[in-house]
Amino acid sequence: MEEITITAIRKTATAVGCTAVLLTAAAACGTVQNLTAGQKVDHAVDRLGEQKSLAFQLDLDADADAIKALASEDDSSEPLPPEAAKFLSTLSVDVSVKSRKKLADSGQKDLIGTSVKIKGTGSVLAEYRVVGDFMYYRSDMKAIGEAMGVPMPSADDLPPGQKQFKKILEGDWVKVNAKELERKSAGGASKGAAGSGDVDAKTQKKALDAVRTVIGREVKFRTKGGSDGVEHVIATGNFRDLLTGVFDKLRPLQEDLPAGAEFPTAKELKDAPDKKVAVDFTLKNGDLRQIRTDLAVLSDGPQKVKLPLVLKFSEAGDVSAPSGATEFPVDEVPGGSPLSRAFMGSGF
Repeated sequence: MEEITITAIRKTATAVGCTAVLLTAAAACGTVQNLTAGQKVDHAVDRLGEQKSLAFQLDLDADADAIKALASEDDSSEPLPPEAAKFLSTLSVDVSVKSRKKLADSGQKDLIGTSVKIKGTGSVLAEYRVVGDFMYYRSDMKAIGEAMGVPMPSADDLPPGQKQFKKILEGDWVKVNAKELERKSAGGASKGAAGSGDVDAKTQKKALDAVRTVIGREVKFRTKGGSDGVEHVIATGNFRDLLTGVFDKLRPLQEDLPAGAEFPTAKELKDAPDKKVAVDFTLKNGDLRQIRTDLAVLSDGPQKVKLPLVLKFSEAGDVSAPSGATEFPVDEVPGGSPLSRAFMGSGF
């Protein structure tokens, strides 16, 4: 059960991650060939960057049956359990960020706070915040265990030498010094730990110009009417050609990107679906409100199901430092653990 569930989550996460490239690339670049439609999206994205507070929510707008049907196309001979499909159908990621400057001009030092929430089955499964010099984390281990079908230890199960983890298992906030943790993860070296989250303006421009070239060649934009100030812009392109073109252009810049930025291999790009994908940008009075695409079109199976991936934009929620958080010494954060991955921003 656990292996099947994790495989399904990985498959979903891979599809989400790959599609996010298409969403981001298309949103960032209007094209000369599609001046009217492309520039509407371009201007809407620019307006997001002018804000000092922004939130977005990413989720699958599909029921458990649709997810189970898509997962059945996996190489695994075992079907996705109903409880796992239900869990994935309720899963969402909420991100909030607030800055002292416009977001487009903000670096790490300008941010007031950021928050990432993983939600599912009607509750917050895990939450991660960065405020000032500290990273904060909490999780509902019982809810995660029930959703995943995996038994989780209770605070009573901890051995005498690990009682400091009681707060985590009970769902309380814990925190760790971010700079000290970065130094530890870098093996004590200062290089790579400093400024690893920022990309200099010159590299940003090179990356944007590279992506713009591929978008202009591979993506077509068209407008679709609406009412009450709502308008849809549809971007279409071949998924494999777009991904391959984008990463071929970005690969020479990889050393200038933040540490840990991994690119797909040539084999992975070759194995990407050779399918046309459409991305629907919803604009309201010129503001970008939603991005939507159907992941099911990337499937090779015969099932006629839809698996919409939706990205919604709104005002940022609470990004303040949680009160009463228990501080963890960096040396007590076990490497490779969910807590370590959460604090390093690589997962929960």
